[in-house]
Amino acid sequence: MEIRNSTVMTEFVLIGLTQSREIQLLVFILVLFFYIIILPGNFLIILTIISDPGLSAPLYFFLRNLAFLDASYSFIVAPRMLADFFSEKKVISYSGCLTQLFFLHFLGVGEMFLLVFMAFDRYIAICRPLHYSAIMKPSVCYVLMLALFLGSFAHSFVQVALILNLPFCGSNRLDNFFCDAPQIIMLACTDTFVVELLIVSNNGLLTLLCFLGLLTSYAVLLFHLRGHSSEGKNKAVSTCTTHVIIVFLMFGPAIFIYTRPFIFFSADKVVSLFHTVIFPLLNPVIYTLRNQEVKASMKRLILHRAAN
Repeated sequence: MEIRNSTVMTEFVLIGLTQSREIQLLVFILVLFFYIIILPGNFLIILTIISDPGLSAPLYFFLRNLAFLDASYSFIVAPRMLADFFSEKKVISYSGCLTQLFFLHFLGVGEMFLLVFMAFDRYIAICRPLHYSAIMKPSVCYVLMLALFLGSFAHSFVQVALILNLPFCGSNRLDNFFCDAPQIIMLACTDTFVVELLIVSNNGLLTLLCFLGLLTSYAVLLFHLRGHSSEGKNKAVSTCTTHVIIVFLMFGPAIFIYTRPFIFFSADKVVSLFHTVIFPLLNPVIYTLRNQEVKASMKRLILHRAAN
């Protein structure tokens, strides 16, 4: 492995989303709209599920955690990006960059695992309804969430550990509006083939396997629903369809970014914008708009608060 004379990297300069002031203004308004309008909706979903005893089923437990993870995820990139729109030099410290990278993958992979758990919950509810309450006990749900956080931590730790060992000796300009592994690794002054292979395996392969597994599971569920009664089938199909929409929103951009060699494409930044800012805020809202129980409970909560 050839290593040129390296220097201690103390900071990175973020090139940003675009150099066009018109596009920057448009993106700023779009992101700010999502923060002002849709982000409070995520917290309303959490509050609604917590406050309504009728929404105590595992499905709503997972939805509450999905809204929490997505809301937390939206704080990793967007606030700094909004602030950087007004900065001529977008600088982030080396430690700050790795911290952003860690939590970006920690919460992102956590959401992937959560979608897998939600698919498992729907499988038990539809295919083994008589055993549902025995299998999906509250203790099982908490164990699954613990496994989620432990798995996410291990994944993110590996990401950061691989980058910590890289030497840097040239440019410190990251061609993005946030810190992510591909852009950082491309700045290293050494042969990064092995690191890229490990990152792609850790990110891309995991993402692709989860995506294909989820699509297969929902295809099996939809096939199984053919023999159900009309009312029960319609409700289950609606839930499964919503899950599939969220799966495509979550996994589509991730597969595009992490399952290929670290080569810059013109669409990378646009895909990253939707992946890190827009879609995470939309996911719980899409689910809620298609769930009558949550919508009814949310309406009751708002009317109750307004009356007081």
